[in-house]
Amino acid sequence: MLFTKMHGLGNNYIFFNLLECPLEEQKLSALAKAVSDVNFGIGSDGMILILPSEIADFRMRIFNADGSEGKNCGNGLRCVGKFLVDHLLVEKNTFSIETLGGIVDVTVQTGTNHVAVDMGEPKLRKELIPMKGESHSTTINQPFTIDGKEYHLTCVSMGNPHAIIFVDDVKAFPLEKVGPLIEHSELFPERVNVGIVHVKDGGEIDYRVWERGSGITMACATGACAAVVASILNGKIAKHRPVTVHLPGGDLEVTWDINNHIWQKGEAAYICHGEINLQAILYR
Repeated sequence: MLFTKMHGLGNNYIFFNLLECPLEEQKLSALAKAVSDVNFGIGSDGMILILPSEIADFRMRIFNADGSEGKNCGNGLRCVGKFLVDHLLVEKNTFSIETLGGIVDVTVQTGTNHVAVDMGEPKLRKELIPMKGESHSTTINQPFTIDGKEYHLTCVSMGNPHAIIFVDDVKAFPLEKVGPLIEHSELFPERVNVGIVHVKDGGEIDYRVWERGSGITMACATGACAAVVASILNGKIAKHRPVTVHLPGGDLEVTWDINNHIWQKGEAAYICHGEINLQAILYR
């Protein structure tokens, strides 16, 4: 079966075009784990499927490296948008993509690697994240004790859940230890992505992420959007202006616009194309 490996700021996935060739549902989780394996598979942060949709122009499904299904992926959306335009599967440069986290609009800049995505409105209520506690309340810089240590969390859903922590130095913070503790905390019934943020002079921010189901990755676009929302909610940067988010894999431009929508714009690029033996990789 043909595959394409793409990345958005180093956040890389194996993409399968299933617009005309479906795969068996019960094998999808195992396939995601198999192709993501760096030793016995192709190696990636996960797997993304491009599918037909009954309510949008296209549909996207995201599977993490551990086989769990995600609700949204901002880097993946940009890559899918570029793939569809480059492979002449769409006649226009702006179109809609259905995800488990909702429908988003994607705009591809022809002749470049840059793609802009309207991620919709951020969700702040605990019931929408989801997060334990009073359903209609929000979590903005609130202290929680996890594994005996206190962390101040700001929680945002951008189609998938994010817990944001502000730190002085994102490189020095022990994300590899703290990330899984918060991800699996009983506060979050569907687990959570954990982002650490340092706001710099001029409104730019440094950002690193622990992604649920994948661990530390080079970039997370929904997380970058959540980081900007959290920074604005905490009064650290101004609203309605582009913010440059510095991630290990590169920079992303994020804007909370006057219509309350979050826009993210950044790179989407090919790594390789190939063919994989599904039987061999699933039943090795």
